Amino acid sequence: MPNTEAPASFMDPQADTTIAVADGVQANVRLYGSKKRGEVAPLVVHFHGGAFVAGDLDCGYTVGHALAAAGACVVSVAYPLAPENPFPRPLEVGYAVLQWAYKRRTKLAGKDAPLYLAGEEAGGNLAAGVTMMARDQMHPPLAGQILISPMLDPCAGTASQRAARGESTECKWAEGWRQYLGGSYDAEHPYAVPAGALRLAGLPPTLILVAQADPMHDEALRYAARLEAAGLTVFSHVFTEDGQWPEALLEPQPECCPCAAQLEAQLRHFFETTRCRS
Repeated sequence: MPNTEAPASFMDPQADTTIAVADGVQANVRLYGSKKRGEVAPLVVHFHGGAFVAGDLDCGYTVGHALAAAGACVVSVAYPLAPENPFPRPLEVGYAVLQWAYKRRTKLAGKDAPLYLAGEEAGGNLAAGVTMMARDQMHPPLAGQILISPMLDPCAGTASQRAARGESTECKWAEGWRQYLGGSYDAEHPYAVPAGALRLAGLPPTLILVAQADPMHDEALRYAARLEAAGLTVFSHVFTEDGQWPEALLEPQPECCPCAAQLEAQLRHFFETTRCRS
């Protein structure tokens, strides 16, 4: 049976634990932030990057830390990786963790805490896909989604992708997509490829963050434009001092990311703007 209590270690600024999210299914998570007595914080389920095939909870430290510094309580998920666990397994686990967090939101972050999804790179894809799952299942209600340099399009043929590769014929993101999508039919599923989704109505407010020289720059901003065209609330920002973005996001030290302070500011503004909607 799933756990019925939030881990006591959640009160630590940063703690790893294993939770039971469904019958026979467990997930390793890292918890950032702490609930303050008498206050309600945003509660964020977060997915790290790694092109679907790599990465762990340490890779999510920079973004997890920024989310907590912006005032959130964070459940960062070590989702199963491809190719051993291709689509839809990581999404299924992610959605189960989201349901787990929603049931315990009052204990984790305060009474009726607003719930968000967030992710960077491949984790941004999972956040977008799980957001669509929550919309289609009509549960749980979400206050917003935060997509940071999200991998949304497996074609990997945008100008920003070509600029990032230079003369190299190898592309770790294209290879990650190949491992994640079990077959060509998966590339037609909106949960796997949010950029190709035909129905965008009903999605919550969205924050999309990219860098100027970001390989995912074009596909992310194109998705933002499509969300806006569908009449949805969208916030987007392009960082100019990007350094080794998005690789810097996957480093376990926030100081490795030249935009860490700006990232925190964007997250804090998004929480302040959207949390009253939930």
